[in-house]
Formats: sequence, C-alpha cells, structure tokens
Amino acid sequence: MFTQQFFVEGLGCASYLVGCEAKGIAAVIDPDRDVQKYLETAQGRGLKITHIIETHLHADHVSGNSELAAHTGAEIYLHENSGAEFSHKVLKHNDVIELGNIRLHVLHTPGHTPESITLLVADTTRAEEPWLALTGDTLFVGDIGRPDLVGMEAARGLAGDMHESINHKILPLNDSLLIYPGHGAGSLCGKSIGAMRSTTLGFERKYNPALAPRDKSEFIEFATSDLPEQPGNHTRIKAMNRKGAKPLGTVENHPLSIREAIPHFQRGAGLLDTRPKADYVKAHVPGSVHMEADAQLSNRIGFVFPPDVPMILLLEDASQYEQVVYSLARVGYENVVGYLAEGLDVWEEMGLPIAAGDIKDIEPTELHQLLQTCSNGDCPKVVDVREPWEFKQGHVPGAMLIPLGQLSARLTELDPEQPVAVICASGNRSQSAAALLGQKGFKTVYNVLGGTGAWMRTGLEVER
Repeated sequence: MFTQQFFVEGLGCASYLVGCEAKGIAAVIDPDRDVQKYLETAQGRGLKITHIIETHLHADHVSGNSELAAHTGAEIYLHENSGAEFSHKVLKHNDVIELGNIRLHVLHTPGHTPESITLLVADTTRAEEPWLALTGDTLFVGDIGRPDLVGMEAARGLAGDMHESINHKILPLNDSLLIYPGHGAGSLCGKSIGAMRSTTLGFERKYNPALAPRDKSEFIEFATSDLPEQPGNHTRIKAMNRKGAKPLGTVENHPLSIREAIPHFQRGAGLLDTRPKADYVKAHVPGSVHMEADAQLSNRIGFVFPPDVPMILLLEDASQYEQVVYSLARVGYENVVGYLAEGLDVWEEMGLPIAAGDIKDIEPTELHQLLQTCSNGDCPKVVDVREPWEFKQGHVPGAMLIPLGQLSARLTELDPEQPVAVICASGNRSQSAAALLGQKGFKTVYNVLGGTGAWMRTGLEVER
C-alpha cells in the first residue's frame, strides 16, 4: 500500500493519494485545484487514478475533482446526503470501496456537514483490520470540525450529529488507528487545529479537548461556542462545490501591457497588488488592493475582493503568476485576466495617477499614546475585527467590534475621514481589514502590530 499526504500551507488543506501498487490503481481523497501533483505522483509510482473521493462538500476551498476526473476518467464518489449536482457515484454508510488489496470502509460521520464521511483504510495483505482513517473534517489533530459552515441555523443540529459520530463511530475504534485529517494548522474549519499533520486515535482520545466526556447538550454548547471567523467567500465556495467546479485547464502566463490593461480597468476590473509591502508603500495605483503573494493570500482574499470582479495582478516577479492564480482559484477566484508586464515607472510616465504611503503599522504603546494625546477630530476609531467571544475576553477600551467577515457590509458605520486603528488577536486579520479600508479610500488607517495579545502583554488596560 502506498499513501501520500499533500498539504496546502495557509489554507491548511490536506488531500491524499492511496494506492495499491500490486494492482497499479489508486484513489485521491479531497483533491484541491492543483491536480498536477496527484498525476505526477501516481505516474511516478506506476499507479492509475481510478477513484476520486470527497469526504464532504468543502466550504473553505474549491475542489479539483472535476479537473482530476477529466484527466484520468476516474469516477467521483460522495455520500448520498451531499446534494451534489454533478455526475458522481453515491456512497452509503458501511459501503466498501476495493482498490486491489486495499479496502476503504465508509463510515457516515455527519457533524461538520450532513454528508461527511470517514474512510477506514485496510491493507488486506497485512490484516483485515483498518490501519488508518481518513477523517476529513470530522476529527482533526487536537480538534473536531466546526458545525456552522452549512449555516448557523443548522449548527446545533449538526453538533448533535457530531456527538453521535464521535462517540458511536470513531471512539469505539482501536487506539492504534492512524488519523489522517482533512485539515491542519491554518484552516478555519476548526477552532484550534494542531500543527502536526497526523495523529493516532489513542492520543486524541487522551488529549483532544473536543473528545472529553460530555453529554449531548454539553457537547453541543462546546461545539457551537468560541468559533473563529468563517472562511471568506464560504457560501459561494460551497455552492461551486455542489454544482461542480469547471476545470481550470493549463495555467499559462498572460502578460498585459498597461495599454492593454486600461480597457479592462475601465470596464470594472480590479488591480490586486501582490508585491512586498515596502514596494507598495513606495508607490502604488490608487484603489488597488494590496495582498502579498504569501501562504495567507487564499485565506484573506475573500474578505477584501469581490469574487466575480475581473482581476489583474501586479507581481513582484512574473514567475509568481501560476502560484498566485492557484492561490486564488483554490478559493473560487477564477476571473484573473492576466498580470501587468510593465512596472509602475511606465505607469507614471504615461501620466497615470500614483499614490504613496500605506496603512501605517503601529505598536500598541504608540496607539495607547495616540489615544491619550489626540484631540477629538484626530482620535482614531479602534475597530476590533475578532469574533465576539474573543472580544468578550478583553479588548482595547472603547473599541468597536466588527468581525472581519462583516466588515465589508458594515463600512457605512465608519467615517472614512476619521482615522481608524484596526486590531485583532495577533495582527493577521487586522492586516486584511486594513487593506480593505485602504482600498475603500479611508484617509488614515493604522494596523496594530501584534494585536490584542501584544496590547495585553505590554500591560495596557483592557475592557471586558
């Protein structure tokens, strides 16, 4: 038996290739948009991909199942409760998928979603007993799947389903069972997923706080409380996965001269500037959105850029184009027109407007001093973009709570002429929020470095 995990940094998504080398066949579980890695790995091991299995319809990233099926002719498999609208094979609880000497036993484990499954994997050349479990978004390292991404109205019911799945289908299994989850650290599909990318059931039984003994009502309260922000654009991503995402095809560089790009801007295209922050501060196009081309781009873009607006990229280097296109496509941003092949020096020479400066990074002590010494008209409005449960644990005195996922819809509550200081827990979410405010023309925006954690560590007063 051959297994390999593929992990997407930032999004924290894990997918798997499981193959029987004796028979030369394999399955891919939960593929992401960049399917070439599965094709190359399978070819390198002499395997033909015959099955594509989704543990559930994802809300945080778009699946590559249709693209992989187009390349391989493999069937796509989903649980009967998925409601998927594309062609697929239906799975039911206790079904068995045979891959040569490998057996994949299907457990229906609803909780994260109604259709969630866990796959128990047995290598029959060694034993009939399952060796490992591909748990999707049911059981993570140190956590379980959140129940609210289908909708808050369904969250409590799904949390009850998760209690049944964990206690009656997962925990009765052998402690030696290897656990290969669908997400790792960085994912928003759990509260606090651990950094390790695999574990054992025995270790989780002993140390995972979500598996502590609780009656059903206590478990529901635990599972629906203190949840992080929902993934940006998650409703649209879920809809794309239900309908079936169109194949991306080969990603080819598409350079645009500034003259070629201008008509696209005139028709409403946006400019995503992915250069390092120092370059953006030195000079940028007014109204552009700044998001560096790093591992967090996929997680952040959904909060600051409309998914259906055509997008032109400004890159530090043209070689980043494919990487950025995949980062965007993973979260449903498919309308990338191309990238500017000419720099901002040419833009300026053409008489087009250039801006300088940026969101101002500010230390907690600097913000505190500013709040103490400012006059009414110059005092920044502190906007806390964490979740309500985080806000209740302590926040900057007088801060206004607007969770990051709500900021775009609540911009009218803020005055773009008044300075705004954006703060979160550690500085990651506030960076996304500050980028949105900057793009919307707010005159003065401060991003509080280190977030509320740094504010507290400095010994500054908090309000509860």
